[in-house]
Amino acid sequence: MAKRRSLKTTTIIVIFLCLVALSSAVVNVRKFEIANDMFWKDGEPFRIIGGDLHYFRTLPEYWEDRLLRAKALGLNAIQTYVPWNLHEPKEGQLDFDSIADIVSFLELCQKLDLLVMLRPGPYICAEWDFGGFPAWLLTKEPAIILRSSDPRYLALVDNWWGILLSKIAHLLYHKGGPIIMVQIENEFGSYGDDKDYLHHLVSLARLHLGDDIILYTTDGGTRETLTKGTILGDAVFSAVDFSTGEDPWPIFKMQKAYNAPGKSPPLSAEFYTGWLTHWGENIAKTDATSTASALENILSRNGSAVLYMAHGGTNFGFYSGANAAEESDYNADLTSYDYDAPISESGDVDGAKFKALRRVIAKYSLTSLPPVPSNNKKTGYGRIQLEKTASLFNTLDMDLSKKAIESDNPISMEAAGQMFGFLLYASEYITKGKGSTLFIPKVHDRAQVYVTCLSEDKRENLQYVGTINRWSNKHVNLPNSECSSTSRLLILVENMGRINYGQYLSDSKGILSAVYLDGKPLLKWKLLPIPLSNLNETPQNFLSFNNSISNFIGISARKALQSSPGMNIKEPAFYSGKFVVDQVTDTYMSFNGWGKGVAFVNNFNIGRYWPSFGPQCNLYVPAPVLQRGNNVLVILELESPEPELVVNSVDQSDFSCGSKAFKGTTAFL
Repeated sequence: MAKRRSLKTTTIIVIFLCLVALSSAVVNVRKFEIANDMFWKDGEPFRIIGGDLHYFRTLPEYWEDRLLRAKALGLNAIQTYVPWNLHEPKEGQLDFDSIADIVSFLELCQKLDLLVMLRPGPYICAEWDFGGFPAWLLTKEPAIILRSSDPRYLALVDNWWGILLSKIAHLLYHKGGPIIMVQIENEFGSYGDDKDYLHHLVSLARLHLGDDIILYTTDGGTRETLTKGTILGDAVFSAVDFSTGEDPWPIFKMQKAYNAPGKSPPLSAEFYTGWLTHWGENIAKTDATSTASALENILSRNGSAVLYMAHGGTNFGFYSGANAAEESDYNADLTSYDYDAPISESGDVDGAKFKALRRVIAKYSLTSLPPVPSNNKKTGYGRIQLEKTASLFNTLDMDLSKKAIESDNPISMEAAGQMFGFLLYASEYITKGKGSTLFIPKVHDRAQVYVTCLSEDKRENLQYVGTINRWSNKHVNLPNSECSSTSRLLILVENMGRINYGQYLSDSKGILSAVYLDGKPLLKWKLLPIPLSNLNETPQNFLSFNNSISNFIGISARKALQSSPGMNIKEPAFYSGKFVVDQVTDTYMSFNGWGKGVAFVNNFNIGRYWPSFGPQCNLYVPAPVLQRGNNVLVILELESPEPELVVNSVDQSDFSCGSKAFKGTTAFL
């Protein structure tokens, strides 16, 4: 029989075990913090080697694939924006499913042992439509002042962040999740200096996320931008970004002046691996060796960096943005957001840049890097024969007398309730036996102009008379019509993407001025919104539009088409075709020979194409969009179909299209 332990001995043992348990608990406390000009993770010094990878530019089925490739590159953190317009496309209509399921994306990062730097805006830039703002903000009257302490704007932000931050709060690092830092606004110092606005966002973030998460700002590495965009003190960490060719260390030294003592670990929050490309430019490229050398310059002296981009992805749907140094100097972004990143648009990791950056990162990683995955297979499914389904003017599923919007003067696309895609404007004018001159001072972004007779005794075919571009606005001469009385004017306006950066951010679409005919305003308009599905909207079945609007345009569109075979009048029309897939893999749709338009595969909007302007010839189609057996391609071609009505499914990207007289591309080299 064992001896009984004395009460004193038992007490000592209990106290000892409690101390051990307490000590263990202290050691296991999750904490990410800044001290002694370093990052600290769970009490150990930590260097951030991260990369931007945006969940909304990659299909959910590929999130894990792309994150594993980021890990193979050597990254230990993922930085991602949160686009407000994706999650609240209509006011009060919230979406956190499928490609908008940010919680699942963050949980996947945690599963793969990747930390997260979250950039919730509310403004994000990101070459994304309207910098992430929802377009319905533009419908508020009087107009709200974006990115400011305007109380009406702040009330909307309070509501949005209240929803978003509450959803992700349980995923903060100290609560067991992957989120180590949350950004306040984005490069605000390049836009304004409203400190009240920034302080409001800080208070709002603290309200929902508490005091234990690191908040940070990101601004360009100049005194002006840092002075305007940072918050002095130790409540918010000030990070910097700068051109890859610049010496980072003088900028990191400057960064210290905008952080509290000991709270300024050197961090390039956007280390540029490439650059964006607009339509009409050469595809942006940066040298792999010089990019890797610039990264080593940071890492070799214990600096941290986040690659922008690690993986660019795709601007599916109508979400690609635009830039404008001046109101008329408008440049729309490509559908592809490849960005010349180390992980390509389709996830390829065999390029020189991936290898060069991985070699550098491996030298400064505390653990050996995972093996590099193989590239995903891509298949060219060959020739897809399309047929003309119908003229756009003959397929709109609406009755003008009931559904058209009537207005004395043209109104914006947003005011008409059409946030993306196309809007048709129509008015009438009296024919006087001579030609007329049409002028639209302000059209956003591209207008195709048509005329037709309305008189009973003579019904002419629809006639294309010209295109008015925002960036080269000009007068259009209307023909000397033989109409006995009244002609109808039709203007199809395309929204090519809202400006995402700079002073022209509030970028409404459509006709934004009076329309002048021979110098006089043309009144009494009818507007028809054209319902094409965006990235996260209910797919439209384009082949089911049955109600003609031929009464609206004053002709029988189908009859007109049949009576003039082969005539190219730059008439918008739908084309469709089937193709068979035996083994489902990634592919690309080649639009060489086509003009300009939008493409849909199995009702998924794969984006805009414009090979006649370039440089992007092919649109990327991820495997999850396809299915075994029959697949359907539908395109809306706006002006000039390929003569044989053929689109080719190919196995590689191509950025060699368009005129050789490109605008100059600007890249941070």
